[in-house]
Amino acid sequence: MNASDYPSPPGLATLYGEHHSWLQGWLRRRLGNAADAADLAQDAFVRLLLKPRPFGSRPQARTYLRAMAGGLCIDLWRRRQIEQAWLETLAAQPPVHAPSAEHQSMVLQALHDIDRRLGALPVKAAHAFVMAVGCDMSDKEVAAELSVSTRMVRKYVAQAMLHCLTHLE
Repeated sequence: MNASDYPSPPGLATLYGEHHSWLQGWLRRRLGNAADAADLAQDAFVRLLLKPRPFGSRPQARTYLRAMAGGLCIDLWRRRQIEQAWLETLAAQPPVHAPSAEHQSMVLQALHDIDRRLGALPVKAAHAFVMAVGCDMSDKEVAAELSVSTRMVRKYVAQAMLHCLTHLE
């Protein structure tokens, strides 16, 4: 048996002990921030706690953890882009029209929810929906932007609306 093989699938405590500091270091190098790395490393192990996976070897566990952590990084960067766009929108508003902190938080949460839902759609459907609904572009304008027919634009927008409606929580 290879030294990197587990004799039996390890428990979460074993995985945490063997891989947490390595994963946190990998995330710290990738993110350039120790606090975010610690949070995401913890999130990765919480996901394993909620949905355990058997691993036959240490390299297999690390490959899985690195892939999961990469996805968590992408999610973090997407959330930060949304937050930055929201902050820029707020900064462009006159102070008199600034929403309360509670309202700002609600809008930001809604934006994250919309992004998550649109992320589950094909790219053109998500783009068509945002342009048509969010930017109030006509079907013809969206069609020209996406290089598709106006009929496809209507299909994409309907697909996105149906997806959002069927995935209400």
